[in-house]
This record gives sequence, structure tokens and C-alpha cells, in this order.
Amino acid sequence: MHCERKLKISVVIPVLNEAENIVELIENIELALSNDLEFEIIVVDDASSDNSREVALGAMKDRPHCRLLTNKRRAGQSAAIHSGVQAAEGEIICTLDGDGQNPPSELPKLVARLTNPDNPVNLGLVAGQRAKRKDSVSKRLASKIANSIRSRILRDDTVDTGCGLKAFRRDAFLELPYFNHMHRYLPALFKRAGWSVAHVDVDHLPRKHGKSNYSNMQRALVGVFDLFGVYWLIKRKKIVSAEECKLA
Repeated sequence: MHCERKLKISVVIPVLNEAENIVELIENIELALSNDLEFEIIVVDDASSDNSREVALGAMKDRPHCRLLTNKRRAGQSAAIHSGVQAAEGEIICTLDGDGQNPPSELPKLVARLTNPDNPVNLGLVAGQRAKRKDSVSKRLASKIANSIRSRILRDDTVDTGCGLKAFRRDAFLELPYFNHMHRYLPALFKRAGWSVAHVDVDHLPRKHGKSNYSNMQRALVGVFDLFGVYWLIKRKKIVSAEECKLA
């Protein structure tokens, strides 16, 4: 009997000092994906100062579908995601944050949306948007203001670019311009490259362990420079249509 090959996806998890969250996160990803999909899990440790690396290695002893990448020096979340995608074997990449606030149970929903045969042929990214955020009031307010400003300037039709839950085509991602903090602008960058973007509502959980690695002020300061950098990239993009470009 002919058995159709299961879809291969790679789940990339950037972590920074998330030792208390790693094992549960891996277990929940396995529960969410094991029945329907062929998958691998890639944890990228961004030079954590706790024992995240040791905990991840311990969890992977009997899990051949799990791999660990380790940065020798801290490079940031975008660099961790980029390294994970480069090392991935799947044609489809899923990402989620390492703090446990992105429920792995949402991953099949993202993959199903990306692989739906009725999709436009150029659908490259499915981005999660948190329906009910379980963050502090100050964090939610700062995010709302930042998202509003970004949306007005970039016109990316995205209300929550900070959600870590995403599914996208590996080949399309690797063609995007790489820079620090690029993960916050994936919808705009995919659209700039000619891909369409879909959004789905996802759940959000309160953080069980550890603390956030970013403050509202840090996000705001880097966000100003990044926002205008992405705006410049979009404005400098020149697309030549097939009618305008013909063989001599």
C-alpha cells in the first residue's frame, strides 16, 4: 500500500535564560504535532547565562527529532531564528517564543492555514495575533501604541507583529534581507518580497517561570530605528513587471 509522506516542518525556538520552560515546551510541541505531522524541533540558545543549554541537552537524549544550536555570544532573537531556519530540514518553519506564553497547541492551526490547497499560490507567511494577551497593562499598552504606529507607517495590515507564533516557507524567509530585530517585521518584509500574508487569532498564556528579557523602553528605542529602516527598505524596493522586462 502506498503511504503518502507526512508533511515535514521545523519548529524553531529561540531561548534566552528559559531553563524552567524548555522541557514543558518541547513536550507540548510533541503533543500538538505528533499525530499528523512529521516534524523536528530546533532549540537555539542565545548564550544563556543560566543552564538552558544543559536542560535542553538533557531533554534531547531520547529525542532524535530535537536539535540544539548554541550561540557562543549573545546575538539576539532575530539571529537565533535565522540560525535555526538555516539549519532546518523542513520546507515549512514554525516559530514560537521560548517563554511558554505561545501555546504549541496553536501550531497545527498555523500549518493548516499555510498549506490549505485553496490558498493563493504566493502565500508565504501565516502570522498569529494574540486574541487575549496575558501581559501586564503597561506592556499591553506599549505594544498597542507601537503596533498602531508601525501599521500606519508600513501599511502591513498587521495588528500584532510581536506574536512569536508564525508559520512560513523556509525558502521565502531565507530570501529576505537579514538584520537585527527583523523578526518583528516579518509581515512587512514578506509583502515587500511579493508574498501574501495571512493572520489567525491565537491564544496567549501567562508566563509561568522566569522573567521577560526586554523592557518597554528597550523595545521602544530599538523600534524607532528599525521602523524607519524597514520603511526605507520598502520604499527602495523596485519591482519590474514581466511586461517591462523583455528579452532582447
